[in-house]
Amino acid sequence: MNWQAVVPLIGLLIVIFVVGLWASKAVRTSNSFIQEYFLGNRNLGGFVLAMTMTATYGSASSFIGGPGTAYTEGLGWVLLAMTQVATGYFVLMVLGKKFAIVTRKYHAVTMVDFLKERYRSKWVVLLSAFSIIIFLFSAMAAQWIGGARLIESLLGIPYTGALFIFALSVLIYVTIGGFRAVALTDAVQGIIMFVGTLILLIATIIAGGGISNIITDLSTENPNLITPFGADGTLTPAYVSSFWILVGVGVVALPQIAVRAMSYKNARSMHRALIIGTIVVGFIMLNMHLIGVFARPILPGIEVGDKVMPLIALEVLPNWLAGIVLAAPMAAIMSTVDSLLLLVSSAVVKDLYLNYIQPKASHTKVKRLSMGVTGLLGVLVFIMALDPPDLIIWLNLFAFGGLEAAFIWPVIMGLYWKKGNKYGVLASMVVGIVLYVLSDQFYPKPFGLHSVVLPVILSFVAYVGVSLVTQKRCLGENRGKGIHIKGTRP
Repeated sequence: MNWQAVVPLIGLLIVIFVVGLWASKAVRTSNSFIQEYFLGNRNLGGFVLAMTMTATYGSASSFIGGPGTAYTEGLGWVLLAMTQVATGYFVLMVLGKKFAIVTRKYHAVTMVDFLKERYRSKWVVLLSAFSIIIFLFSAMAAQWIGGARLIESLLGIPYTGALFIFALSVLIYVTIGGFRAVALTDAVQGIIMFVGTLILLIATIIAGGGISNIITDLSTENPNLITPFGADGTLTPAYVSSFWILVGVGVVALPQIAVRAMSYKNARSMHRALIIGTIVVGFIMLNMHLIGVFARPILPGIEVGDKVMPLIALEVLPNWLAGIVLAAPMAAIMSTVDSLLLLVSSAVVKDLYLNYIQPKASHTKVKRLSMGVTGLLGVLVFIMALDPPDLIIWLNLFAFGGLEAAFIWPVIMGLYWKKGNKYGVLASMVVGIVLYVLSDQFYPKPFGLHSVVLPVILSFVAYVGVSLVTQKRCLGENRGKGIHIKGTRP
């Protein structure tokens, strides 16, 4: 066991626990447990909002799986990864003020709350909640695996033991602290991610003899490693550009990101988060993937790509500094895990239980159920992660695509097109989810594009077409129920 590297990592966990325990005071004293536990009372400042978006988006996929894939594919994967630079900016520009105003008007705590009030359909709520639960299990499993791989590499212990340590660490502070604990620890973790990325990039370049020497070594091994097309030429321009829909435009529809556009304090906070978030995401995404490529000449022959990050850190840095730097991917993983856990827990407790099973449940019962469900979900994901794939990035991207195919048009069109109705939403979600799963499994690159592209396009057609066809029917049903929906004008 490498104690010099382990001690700084333990220090990070202690800091995170302290912040989580401090934040749990707000949960205990808040007048509205649901608002505080799942949304931090909508009180995030600009810096914390930017960092919690960055830390939630910058996950095991970015810090473990991404560099691992870049190690395999070369500079082409770095180019592909840079489609993520505008993610935070795009999310806050599209959702931004309008989403915050409308969700406050609806008293919405989750994205499904917004869909419930906007479309007035039990089936929309149920399909949305189940989609979140199913797809986010894949994303959470990816984070669990990434954290366990990191601890496994550092401690030299079996994967199962490392997975247990990681799961226990995260579950405790998320369960007791709720959204505020998640957001505040994300701010700490975001700073660590930024600094750790810079240190490791410089050390890797020095160890490789400089950038020009590294590029020469890559070219000697395989000239395709320094082209935009990947080691085996599969990263075509159509595929790379279509990836922007998956990790750029479509991120608007990710519930774990959208909920942050509901939680900021004021317009000034949002504008500050736009700038800080774009800079930090761009810096981290570029440099983490460059580290993965530059590691190839220094440590050739790594078979499990997810081990590239911890192994290169231990190779090019003093042990004590490697421990500090490796706190960055651990921070990224923990910050994403806590957000996803809380999101799935809110889908179960707020969107299903309180809406359709026990709407008048007592404060104490809701509090116990929320914490219990969060803990149980963690245990289920732990079981899922016991048999990991070689590269966790594919689990994460599969979850991204599924959520985007389901939610991108119900959210965006629900905000900006008042003629959209529940029939259009149901058609859009069914078409998007079914086509995405079928494409991902049986035809992963239709016309050379990523498998999320066609489902997103066709789900848009379904949303608009079915909404227009059923417009009179929907208006008649609403009049019969005494409901007058004005769209979403605040």
